[in-house]
Amino acid sequence: MVPSGAHRCGQRVSGSLLCRLMTTPPIPPGYPQGVSDKSKVVAGVLQIVLGGFGVGRFYMGDTKTGVIQLIVTLVTCGIGSIWGLVDGILILVNGGVDGQGRPLRD
Repeated sequence: MVPSGAHRCGQRVSGSLLCRLMTTPPIPPGYPQGVSDKSKVVAGVLQIVLGGFGVGRFYMGDTKTGVIQLIVTLVTCGIGSIWGLVDGILILVNGGVDGQGRPLRD
């Protein structure tokens, strides 16, 4: 129960929000708004070395693809890890996006 005259977090009062809404993690200082804080080199190398387990995708925040890569590798007795190798090379060459759709930094 909110006492009368009190406002809830997130309510607009005279054009501004009372509390900061946490919909996305804060962007560290020094990075542009549209660029991820994750490195494409780190993501690519992790994906090449441990791509069969989806480690590069987990690092990027793309957990859905990481889990699928892990399952494919386990079901195919390791043959599916070729997907992770190719995916890592493509991340290094073309870049990629993090889990929130922002391009990876160089």
